[in-house]
Parts: sequence; structure tokens; C-alpha cells
Amino acid sequence: MNSKERVKTALSHQEPDRVPVTASFVPEFVERLRKQLNFPMHLVNPHGGETHDLEEHFHLDIIQYSVGIANSYYASNEDEYTCDWGIKWKQAEYDTRFGVGRYTEIAENPLADEDRLNNYQPPDPNRKDLYAPFSKIIEQYGKDYYILGVTVCTIFEGAWYLRGLNRLLMDMVYDEEKANCILDIPFHYHLVAASNLTKMGADGIWIGDDVGTQKGMMISPEMWRKYLKPRMAAFCQELKAINPNLKIAYHSDGNIYPIIDELIEIGIDVLNPIQPAAMDPVYLKKRYGKNLSFWGTIDEQYTLPFGSVEDVRQETLSRIQNVAPGGGLILSPTHHIQLDTPIENFLTFLETVQSHGNYPIKTE
Repeated sequence: MNSKERVKTALSHQEPDRVPVTASFVPEFVERLRKQLNFPMHLVNPHGGETHDLEEHFHLDIIQYSVGIANSYYASNEDEYTCDWGIKWKQAEYDTRFGVGRYTEIAENPLADEDRLNNYQPPDPNRKDLYAPFSKIIEQYGKDYYILGVTVCTIFEGAWYLRGLNRLLMDMVYDEEKANCILDIPFHYHLVAASNLTKMGADGIWIGDDVGTQKGMMISPEMWRKYLKPRMAAFCQELKAINPNLKIAYHSDGNIYPIIDELIEIGIDVLNPIQPAAMDPVYLKKRYGKNLSFWGTIDEQYTLPFGSVEDVRQETLSRIQNVAPGGGLILSPTHHIQLDTPIENFLTFLETVQSHGNYPIKTE
């Protein structure tokens, strides 16, 4: 099987030739990889661009391409910059044993002053330049790789980036009209973007918002049902009207057990990233495996950055043996691989899938 066939088979809850595998990386980890491989250096957005030599080299099965507010994280190398959404970002440095990394943090929310709401103009989701690289990806990789359109931070996260988290949460409690107005800004933008990517030939669309913490939901399930579920349902309905065979992946970090049944109800096909420190992958497979596929499960909080090579091998083997049977699993780290992760641990993850991930799975 090629990568496209492999992923499509797994997401149809059938067993392909081997477990599909993918990964993404922060720019500093890409730099380390490219130096080790003697590949040319270039600026990388973890959500995808035109260059995919690492996916080819490591035999990864998914190629991603993102349109939307999440791209603002890596929109510039400047210490401070303002993205197309009017959000001001600043770079924050952090130290690791492999060098200094940089993360972006929000320094200013354009809708912190509610008086600006009536005159706010979001970017245009139909700009042709947003999709020109995706056309090249479809042309070059579309026959062999599973092509995933990305519009994450779809509603809730996009809205609080604009308004500020505390302010948006207060709006959701005390001013429903204002909350709905702000939530609709990223919702409508990302729906147009996802529809465009679907029409252009994406095999799947990745949506979602972080609504979980390590121990439970960030907002109550009732609040999620009131504000986010109807919009997510409309999102799924409109995309599947364009392509009934499209698979839709939903991302949320953390523990979101209370809403999983309802995600299935509204049309979600794949749950990501399944952080094992927050939710049990084996339980999820047993409880939801007939109706839901799983993408992720390899711990990027502890095992990959801080575990030994053997720790990584054993965790990867456990996922293969306990979650992969019957299909429905795409193995990957639960986040972009961070700068503090040893390259040897990433390579061990891949080697374990290649050596033990062939179907039928050996479970002893």
C-alpha cells in the first residue's frame, strides 16, 4: 500500500499493511534533524508548507497544509509582530539541553476593547495566495500521500486569541450576544477555508480547539454544548455535503471524556491527540473503537523528551499491540516534537513502528 491507501484503510476501521505513522516538529527540532541529515535549511511552519522532504525521508503517511489563525504562531521571526488577524505576538525563549528554543505568546488581543468589535475585519479566507501551495501539494503528493487540510483553533481558541481568554469566558456567561458574535468570526473564516481545501482535494480536514486540561474539561460540558457543539456540527455537515467520504479529525488536548459521545454524534471521525497522561488510549479503543479512529497516543510530555530509548520502544509497542488491532489508529506524538526531545527517541519510535507495526499485529 502507499501512504494514502494505508491511512484510508485504517480510518475505515480495517487493517492496512502496517500502522500508519506521522509526526510534526517545532522549527528548532527540524533544524536539528536537517543538520543531521545534511538537508538544506529553510523556515518551517509545523502545520505544513510546500517542502515535505522529511515526510518522504522518514516514510510518514500524512502531509498537512494549514490555513487559518493557527499559522500566526510562526508568521514571523521578529521578536514582536502583528499577524493578519491583528493579534500582537511576542517571542519567548526557553532553554533545553539541546539549545534555546522560541515560542510565541499573545501580547495583545485586538478585541480586548469591545468597542472595536463592530469595525473589526478578519482576513479574507478566499485569498488565492493562501491556497497556491496546496495546489502544488495535491499535484505532487496527492496520489501517494494522505493529504490533510488543517484549520485548527477553529472556534473557541480563535475567539479567545481575538478577545482574550478571561474576557471571552466572561462573555460566554454574562453576554451571550457578544460571545456569539466573537465566536462566529473564526468559525466562519475556518469553515470557508476548510470548504476550499475540501473542494481542492483534501482527503481529510483537521479541526478543533483545546477544551481539556490534564484532569478534566476547561469549560463545562454544558457550555461546550451551548456554544461549540452546534457550530462544530454545522462544520461537519457542510464539509461532508461537499465530500461524503471526507474524514474529519477533531483536536483537543487534555481530558475530554464528557463530550466524546457527542463528537461522534455530530460527525467527527478521528480524535486527536489522545494524551496518555490525560486519557487512556486502551480504554478509548475499547469504548469507542467501532465509531472513532485515534491519531496520536505517543506521549510528548514525558516519554519522548525525557524517557530512554527503551521507554519509547515499550510505549510504541504497547500502542501497536493494544490500540492498532482492527485498524483505526494513526500513530504519532501527541504534539509537535519539541526541541528537548532526543533525535534517538524519535527514530526509535519510527523504527518500532516499522519493525512491529505490520498487520496482523502480534500481541504477545
